[in-house]
Amino acid sequence: MATCLLYRPAETRPARFYRIELAINLFDGVSVLREWGVTGGKGRSTIHLFRSLREASAAADRHRKRMLKRGYNRA
Repeated sequence: MATCLLYRPAETRPARFYRIELAINLFDGVSVLREWGVTGGKGRSTIHLFRSLREASAAADRHRKRMLKRGYNRA
């Protein structure tokens, strides 16, 4: 449905990525998938389920703002 890809360039540490995706799931809800890790590495992921698109969008926006404050940039 919607994807936001953020990255943090390599300065003293390896470059990192952070991806947030909103998707409608099979059970009439919306899920927020988050993936993060070192660029070129395996990475980690988590999924959170929400009852409405509004709730999921607000949660995804909170995560995006937090990562922008931590030094990530939009891809």
